[in-house]
Amino acid sequence: MSEITTVGVDLAKEVIVVCAGDRAGRPVYSRQFTFHGFAQWAATLSRATFGLEACSSSHHWARWLTEHGHVAKLMAAEHVVPFRMSKGAKNDRNDAQAILAAMLQPAMRFVSVKSVESQAMLAVHTMRSGWNAERTALMNRTRGLLAEFGVWIGRSTLRLQRALPELIASDTVPPRVRLLLRQVQEQLEALKLRIEACDQQIEEHAQTSEPAQRLQAVVGIGAITSSAVVSTVAHAKDFRNGRQMAAWLGLVPQQSSSGGKERLGKITKRGDTYLRGLLTQGARSTLQSALRRSPDKRSRLQTWIVSVHDRIGYHKALVAIANKHARILWAILAHGEQYDPDAWQRYAAKC
Repeated sequence: MSEITTVGVDLAKEVIVVCAGDRAGRPVYSRQFTFHGFAQWAATLSRATFGLEACSSSHHWARWLTEHGHVAKLMAAEHVVPFRMSKGAKNDRNDAQAILAAMLQPAMRFVSVKSVESQAMLAVHTMRSGWNAERTALMNRTRGLLAEFGVWIGRSTLRLQRALPELIASDTVPPRVRLLLRQVQEQLEALKLRIEACDQQIEEHAQTSEPAQRLQAVVGIGAITSSAVVSTVAHAKDFRNGRQMAAWLGLVPQQSSSGGKERLGKITKRGDTYLRGLLTQGARSTLQSALRRSPDKRSRLQTWIVSVHDRIGYHKALVAIANKHARILWAILAHGEQYDPDAWQRYAAKC
């Protein structure tokens, strides 16, 4: 075991498979462990560099390995795929070997390890998003069932909530269905309370986090978005510039360039879907605010937003605004500055 310096770790659902290499990167050891067995093996191993895909439990193991004297590096799964030797034979051992090979690449980009506090806050965001989706699915399912009995209710959440007590008390639908509607009403109320509890935690985090407070100075960035950004982007300087962060969020067009000719395609929509959705929703309010403002009172950014809207239309403008916001947020976090809408004047003077 003394020759082991690097370890590729494939985190499966119930087992962990490792492929360890020597100083030259040659695989010298491979084994499948249980979670407990892997912890025991890694604890007795001499200091080594561990590579893991950024997936479920990866941040926990990265923190654990660091606490036990090792170096942990997380990689996006899409960066590991090209190094799997057999494209037609995907298994845990081949994946662990591919992770080992990918980790040794000089140009490999790694993912920052999140702290326990950031992970806990992201858990609140994740559960809130899941409960919102569950509530929407429940309401849509209920509307569909009611339509089978000639009851049509609009897509408004309030309309359904107001109609449920009347339907439960009336003979419009059969007794069996009225019983189901009572259970739907109870479930919706329970989901509402859970979502409100998450909203309160997110609001408190946004108020107590100094970086989140700075982000909220940007129009269209509220408590939920600022809290999610601060919790997700552990170290903004891991991105060289704002464009890299926008690309990580999937807010840039695909490229198929060759021979000096640049070809741009549709927006990639890769990366963090939750943050991208929040930024896009925030872009809606930013766009409406800019359109409502009189031309002589618009800021430089608002003037740009209106011109983009007039040139490429509503939906594409939202993506452009979200991209711009991502770059602004990166600058605020990476440089530790307050938001200054007139910062461009300082840089223009230097040029």
